Amino acid sequence: MTHETPSLLWTPSAAFRKGARLTHYMEWLRENKGLTFNDYASIWKWSVENLEAFWASLWEYFSVKAHAPYEEVLKGSEMPGYEWFTGSTLNYAEHIFRARNDKNPAIIFQSERQPLIEISWGEMERQVASLRTHLQSVGVKKGDRVVAFIPNIPEATYAFLATCSLGAIWSSCSPDFGASSVLDRFQQIEPKVLIAVDGYQYGGKPFDKREIVKELVEQLPTLQHVIYLPYLNTGADAREIPKAVSWQDTFRGDAPDLQFDPVPFSHPIWVLYSSGTTGIPKAITHSQGGVLMEHFKYLAFHNDVHPGERFFWFSTTGWMMWNFVQASFLAGATIVLYDGSPGYPNLNVMWEFAEKAGIHHFGTSAPFLVACMRQGLEPGKENDLSMLRSIGSTGSPLPPDAFKWVYNSVKEDLWLCSMAGGTDVCTAFIGGCPLEPVYEGEIQCRGLGCALEAWDDAGKVLIDEVGEMVIIRPMPSMPVFFWNDPLGERYRASYFEDYQGIWRHGDWVKVTSRGSLVITGRSDATLNRQGVRIGTAEIYRVIDTFPEIKDSLIVNLELPNGDHYMPLFVLMNTGHELDEDLIKRIAKALRVQCSPRHVPDKVIAAPDIPYTISGKKMEAPVKKILLGIPKEKAANVDSMRNPESLEFFVTQD
Repeated sequence: MTHETPSLLWTPSAAFRKGARLTHYMEWLRENKGLTFNDYASIWKWSVENLEAFWASLWEYFSVKAHAPYEEVLKGSEMPGYEWFTGSTLNYAEHIFRARNDKNPAIIFQSERQPLIEISWGEMERQVASLRTHLQSVGVKKGDRVVAFIPNIPEATYAFLATCSLGAIWSSCSPDFGASSVLDRFQQIEPKVLIAVDGYQYGGKPFDKREIVKELVEQLPTLQHVIYLPYLNTGADAREIPKAVSWQDTFRGDAPDLQFDPVPFSHPIWVLYSSGTTGIPKAITHSQGGVLMEHFKYLAFHNDVHPGERFFWFSTTGWMMWNFVQASFLAGATIVLYDGSPGYPNLNVMWEFAEKAGIHHFGTSAPFLVACMRQGLEPGKENDLSMLRSIGSTGSPLPPDAFKWVYNSVKEDLWLCSMAGGTDVCTAFIGGCPLEPVYEGEIQCRGLGCALEAWDDAGKVLIDEVGEMVIIRPMPSMPVFFWNDPLGERYRASYFEDYQGIWRHGDWVKVTSRGSLVITGRSDATLNRQGVRIGTAEIYRVIDTFPEIKDSLIVNLELPNGDHYMPLFVLMNTGHELDEDLIKRIAKALRVQCSPRHVPDKVIAAPDIPYTISGKKMEAPVKKILLGIPKEKAANVDSMRNPESLEFFVTQD
């Protein structure tokens, strides 16, 4: 079998390679550990075959500040039962402020209504210290949960850092979520404090969220305190929200200097949420130490972020990339935040922002780059992007044409470091390498310390063929647990059900013989919608409230040209027909109760919904069939309750 090499789009210059932080680390290994690596493939191989030596070297290289030293780097014998850096205590937020650089701003921020502003490290530290003092005054202590219903604004960063400094546990949702989606998440973790805005603006339109905030307070019985931030309307009154004080009233000019409470390495830092494919979203809990080590590694070696550089990723507080942006502080970067629509008033607004903010690392989603390409934008001609060093893309596969568009229309000498990972580990498994070339349609490398392979159904390693993405050795940022899963049953079922002791991620991946990778989409039922993963269960809960509909099935197709198509198939109850009125009511209900991303592209009446004998909807097989995979290969009909139901999906275009 021959495999044609795709077009070479970019090769790092000698100066680029020499200046890379990964090069510095390799030189440090040679000088301090007697280890010599001549290329990326060799250091990656060493990092996954010698996990303890690799992660211990990072502890030393990044000068991790431990209040108590570690006893063992790695303890355990099979995933998920590993422990990292046992005995050590530290604080993630403390490491962020250790990277303080007063020559540069800490934060650059702009929104649809707020012109660009710069916030100094001193101002950020005062805000964090004051909010920490306030949280202490209302009884927040280690292990308590502080949740936020807040946009991507500086106050979200202050609140996270104050929470983390206390050893309390952070969790956030974007205010474009409906009340039921937020409650599905926050009710699980029983928060003590809620931080919420009155509303936000998106696409030039105001969205008042006061009634939803009241509902959240009412439906979260463990809440003792609310901090209310007037954001949409500066005159919004905290007195209209039970248990609330105004954000402004939390600020104390006489707050003590910022302190940090050390916690065990495995102590929770935040709770992120799965998409909710098989029920309510899983409350994925990460550790302070685990994400600290992973973020040090990834931001320095795979994003090549240098002190003083400006790091941006378009995100909301409901996506793990928001957390990842905060991690760029660890590399000494200035974080760049934007609140609003990336397409308002037009798609060039983000590129104008890149120029004004002097962004070095511009992160976005594949759908955004595809949209710019289709509009025929030429950001490199219309804007001064001389500061721009890299473009990051994640959320869904970036099609080859979009790779070429970046080099033709944004900047010729630019490092396109596409990446793929997930909420599950709050990092990327695969991504950029400043020492390697960029080929059209490919991601450059597997991350250091990430033992990723492509497997067939029998567990055989595949090269130059698409297979299941698996991780065969532990990573420190794997979840420490799922909340309210004391026996670890949901955790094991999520990743370790298919292969004993092996993490199956749910993506289709091809590892090439050159070490590069191609993600071809989800291998499970998760909906990758406009770069953000959402769950089928959230949609089904809404559809199930319609008496006209007996059953439903939804899938999202990632098409080769970068398009996404999300059809909803409905089985109508006897005496009812699918009409335009019902389709409009479905769309409105999903938009209000969940988010605009949950609204399907098309609603289609189906004669039946396929199920396994054990009663599971067959979303993944239907997705495969709609993508053109033969029915016999897409589904095991012998395990089906109603195999004849598949014929309808075979006939769909």
